Parts: sequence; structure tokens; C-alpha cells
Amino acid sequence: MVSDLLITCPEGRPVSHTSSRYSRPPVTVRIARWSATHPGRAIGGWFAFVVLCLAAMSVAGIQQAGQLDLGIGESGRADRMLDEGGLEAPITENVLITPAGGDADEAAADVAEAMAALPEVEAVGTPVTSPDGAAVTVPVTMTGDEEQAEEDVQALLDVTAGVQEQYPDLRVEQAGEASVMKGFFALLEEDLGTIAVLSLPITLLVLLVAFGAILAAGVPVLLAISSVGSAIGLYALASYAVPDGGTVTHLVLLIGMAVGVDYSLFYLRREREERARGRDTLQAVEIAAATSGHSVVVSGLAVAVSMAGLYLAADVNFASMATGAILVVAIAVIGSLTVLPALLATLGHRIDRPRVPVLWRLTNQQRPPRFWPAVLRPALRHPVATLVVSVLALLALAAPALNLKLANPDEAAFPRSLPVMQTYDRLVEAFPSTGAAHEVVVEAPADEAGEVRAALEDLAARTGADENFAHDQEPVIVQSDDGRFSSLRVGVPFGPDSEEAEHSLEVLRDELIPATTGALPGTTTAVTGDVAGGVDYNDNLAAKLPWIIGFVLVLAFVMMTVTFRSVVVGLTTVFVNLLSTVAAFGVLALVFQYSWAEGLLDFTSTGTVVVWIPLFLFVILFGLSMDYHVFVVSRIREAAGRGLPIRHAVRTGITTSAGTVTSAALVMVAVFGLFAAMRVLEMKQMGVGLAVAVLIDAVVIRAVVLPSLMALLGDANWWAPRWLRRSRPAVGAGSERELTPAG
Repeated sequence: MVSDLLITCPEGRPVSHTSSRYSRPPVTVRIARWSATHPGRAIGGWFAFVVLCLAAMSVAGIQQAGQLDLGIGESGRADRMLDEGGLEAPITENVLITPAGGDADEAAADVAEAMAALPEVEAVGTPVTSPDGAAVTVPVTMTGDEEQAEEDVQALLDVTAGVQEQYPDLRVEQAGEASVMKGFFALLEEDLGTIAVLSLPITLLVLLVAFGAILAAGVPVLLAISSVGSAIGLYALASYAVPDGGTVTHLVLLIGMAVGVDYSLFYLRREREERARGRDTLQAVEIAAATSGHSVVVSGLAVAVSMAGLYLAADVNFASMATGAILVVAIAVIGSLTVLPALLATLGHRIDRPRVPVLWRLTNQQRPPRFWPAVLRPALRHPVATLVVSVLALLALAAPALNLKLANPDEAAFPRSLPVMQTYDRLVEAFPSTGAAHEVVVEAPADEAGEVRAALEDLAARTGADENFAHDQEPVIVQSDDGRFSSLRVGVPFGPDSEEAEHSLEVLRDELIPATTGALPGTTTAVTGDVAGGVDYNDNLAAKLPWIIGFVLVLAFVMMTVTFRSVVVGLTTVFVNLLSTVAAFGVLALVFQYSWAEGLLDFTSTGTVVVWIPLFLFVILFGLSMDYHVFVVSRIREAAGRGLPIRHAVRTGITTSAGTVTSAALVMVAVFGLFAAMRVLEMKQMGVGLAVAVLIDAVVIRAVVLPSLMALLGDANWWAPRWLRRSRPAVGAGSERELTPAG
């Protein structure tokens, strides 16, 4: 046990573990010891915790964020004003009938009659023939808000399908905001269900190759699954404080499977390694807790700190993502420190059963490794040349990110395999959009409703005389029943994502409104709409991005500096992690802004990357890459603590950790690769970015850049100011002491 171990102090002489300076083992060891000696309580407690979390989810449910929660900036304020005044635009569906003609007119009449009888329908408009006379559409206005409309739209779709059966010679189909979102989320859930089914066998296969034994492969998966389930249960409670943006459970699955397996893998590998050296199970568990367990804690904190940076975005979507990710990482860390030692103590040597014959022999060979020493040879023999070439190569890979084009997700990015999107495209072709629109909303005392209307009429007249706005649309002024809220819809003859539309918004906000409604005392004016929402979202990200990046970089530097008691390690951590992240951004630009990868990944390029993807990837990649970095540098530090020269320490640390890092990376790439295969473009971009970054990080950074950099720096790797050197070193994470068997 650890109590029977000696500690090598910084001066190199053995010190009894019972010395005053090191009177108690690290907390990770104390937790592991209790769990290993009370396995029934630890396992039973974990099981009860998982059940309680799942019960909480089934009882409370997940609180979804509404459109008002998701609003940003001025457009968000305008949406809330519209909602309070009851002036929000109704949800409209369109039934498209082709080809036009006598039968189409009869079908349109049947559609109108059947739709009008539905309680989900507020009004049915007059059928409209397309400009080319080839199609007829019936506009249908639904009752309720956007969320209710998505639930109710199925009744309208059933009517449309019924009319289609009556008129088999026509094409009768339906598209609109509610039906498009219903189809989109159905596709998303189908893809995620496929991922949930495939991720387990793929992860198990990778772990079987890594361990060569079924129980050893199954334990990390079991911990990861239980961590994901528990985190989703706790997130259901947290969502009442931070509403769910709609994708958090998917993110929890993505992160939970990755880190849950990684942390167990680090711990289990070290425990098996110590048993192979002759330790008994309890000794092996405690040494694993002191080394890999400490690395798991540091890695988990690094991921949590990185994800916490998303709170600075002041965006409900990012806040909910951060909450879900932090919960699942925290639970995975706790599970690795508690139930995992209990399971290992219970199973003992049986963890290596049943053995898979061929795989067991391949993964448990006793001869020295040959592959990784060969890979490391250039970095250790010629560190300067290797470092320069590898950094230049990664920077070249990152270069396309300089032209990264960002865009808000819209219908153009939805997969055309969806029938509703094919209908949408035919509807837009038959009835071309005349452009976007701005919604001007004014809040004022009820007794000033007349002055507000006059000011809005003045504003409408000014926009009618300005070339930045549409002149073929009659502006409509609407006021709430109590007279406190008023709105004006102003058309724009440009697409919502165009520079011209953004310029018209600037003219409206900065010039026309201050001269009209903005000049009225005691009033508040705000502009919303597709253009305003996109501009406000992008401006908010641009304003918060430097703070988020600075927060993540500074805290990562501080954490690594304190953990390894070295300023240089903190700086090199930030450098190599930034290098792998920007390289991943370059790949993202290469893949999704051009058409060469469309056939390979089965998507249609929009020439852009979804606007929130780079920030999300930066935060999550910076956190996840710390997993490997902490683990590898810890092993290098251990070797250096035994007195090995720095280049030998680097070779020893990387070769002894290479199998674990490679296995962990393969698990992550496999899970992320499944997301890259999804049909939803946002998820595909996220999956590709994560998978590529993990590959770069685990292979190029850890096997080429990091060893060459550390070999070049030599003993300077461990430089720190005197006050930091005097602080107590950390076990298994950069300390000069190493746990060794007594005697």
C-alpha cells in the first residue's frame, strides 16, 4: 500500500511516507483506498446516484429554451416587446399544388375547406397562382406560438396528405417554418439514435484492441455510459436555471463518451502496468490514483475551466452547452476516482478476463516497443529542424482559416434529403422571395399611441424614399390592444444574409429611427427580424470572443504552471494547444467552404462554416487536448524525477504513454467521426473539427512537436520562480518525487 511506500524527495534521498512534510497521501489516493477497501459501498453508492439522476430527469424533464430566451441584443429586446404586446407574427404554412389548372383549383379549395375546420388553424388565405402560372399555393395561418406550432403542424400535414390521395395526378405538398423544423428535428433524432447504437460497439472494439480482454474493455464503457446518464439527469434539474438550447443532450453524449472512456483508460492502463511490475491489486490501484488519478483531476478541471469560458458569451445556447459539458466531465472524474477503483479491487486479476487470444498476445507483448521510439528519433536527435518543419506544416494547414467564412444556420444548410426541404425549394422557385424584412417595435405610454403611430408613418415614408428598402410593399403599422406597443414591418429587396440587407439595417438603426420614433421622449425602439437577429448574434460573438479566448488561455496557463510547478510547461501547453486548434480550423475551412469533399462526406457546401462552430471548437478542443497533454507530460516529469536526462525522459514518458494516448484518441476519433457522418451540417462540421483536432493533437503534437520542443528546452522545461519552486510538488503531475516500493 502507499503507507508502505517511500517517496523520493527533490534532493534525491528517500524520505519515509510518515515524515512530517508528507504526512498524508494525496486525496486521490485516500479516495481510491476507501473505494478499494469498501467496494460494495462505493459501487452501490454509484449505482444509487445514477438511478437518482435518471429519476430526476423522468420527473422534472428538460426545460427547453424558448425563442425569447435565445434572443441576443437589440433584436432580442424587440422580440420580447412583440411578445408582451401580443404582436408577434403568426406561423404560416404553405400548401403547394402543381401543376396549376382546373384540378389544382379544386384541390386548393378542398385544402382550404379541410384546413379551416382544424382547431390548429387560425385562418386560411386565398389561393395564389405563381407568377409563371405553373403552381398554386394555399397560405395557412396557425394558432399558437412557434413551439406550439411545431407540435400542432402534424394535423395540417395529415390534411395535405389526404388531399394528395384524392388527387394522385397532382403534387400536393406542404412547407413552412413549423413543418421544416419538425422534419429537421426528426432527422436529427434519427441520426443521433444511429450514433447511440453505433458508438458503443465501435468504442468496445477499440478498447478490445487496446486491452485484449473483454472485462477491461467493458469497464471504461460502463463508466462512460453511467456518466452520460447521470449528467443528463442532473442537467434536467439545471435546465430550470439555464434552459436547454436544444443540442445539450447530444453534446453530453459526445463529451461524456470521450472523456469517460479516456479517464478510465488512463487509470486502468496504469493499474495494469503496476500489477505487471509485481504490485498487488491494492498497491496498483493506489499508485494509479496517485499518478493517473491526479492527471484525471487536472484534465477534468481543464475541460471544465475551458467550457466555463462559454458563459462569458451571454448566450443561452452556449451557457446550456457549458453546463451540460461541465456536469458530464465532473461526473466522469468522480466516477474514475471512486467506482473505478472499487471495480478494479473487486475484479483484481479477473479484469484481464476473458482474454481475446490474438489481441491479448498483441497487446501484452513484453519486448520493448519499436514503433514509437522510431517516430520520436527525429525529434530527439534533431529537435530544431523537427520543430521548425512540424510547426510550419501545421501553420500551412491552418492558413485556410484566415479566409474562414462564417454564416448563421438557415434553410440553405438543411439537408436536401428531407422531403420537406425539397418542397421548400420548389416553393421558393415557384414563388421567389422578394427579400428580407425589418420589424421596428416601439414601446411607449398608452396615451402616446397617436404620436407613435405618426412617427411610424413618418418612418415608413422615409424608408419608401430610400433605395435601401423595398418600395413594392405597403408598410403595415400594428398596435397592441392597450396601445403600449406598436410595430412597423419594413421590406428589404435583398436576401437576409447579404451585405446590402445589413447596410439597410444600419441605415434604419443609425439614421432613420433616431429622426423619427427615436426622437419621441419616453419611448423605446428596437429592430428585429432575420437580418437584425443575425447581425446582433455575430456582433455579440465578436465582442465576447477576445474575452473568452483570453479567459481560456490565461486559466490554462495558470493551471498547468501550478500543476507542474513550471512556467515553461504552462507556456508550451498554451502554444501546442493553440497550434493544434488553428490547424483544425484550417481543415474545417478546406472541407466545408469548397466542394471537393461533398461526395466524400455526403453534403452540399454552402461556402461557409456555421458561425458558432469555431468558438465552440476552440473551447472544447482546448479542454480535451489537455487530457493527453497532462497525461504525457506527467509521465515525462516522472521519468525526469528519477534522474533521467531530459531527452531520455521525453522518450520514456512518451513511449510508455503512447499506447494509452493512441487508444484514447482512437475512441474520441471514432465517436466524433460518427457525428461527422450525420446529415445535419452543423453536427457534421462539429464532428469533423473535433476528429481532425484530436488526430493532430495525439499524433503530430504529442509525437513530434512536444518532444522536439521539450528536447530543445532541456532543463529549462522545469523553470519556475523561487516562490513556485518552494511550493509543495504535486504527485504524478510534475513532482520530483515518485512512488516506489519500499525495500
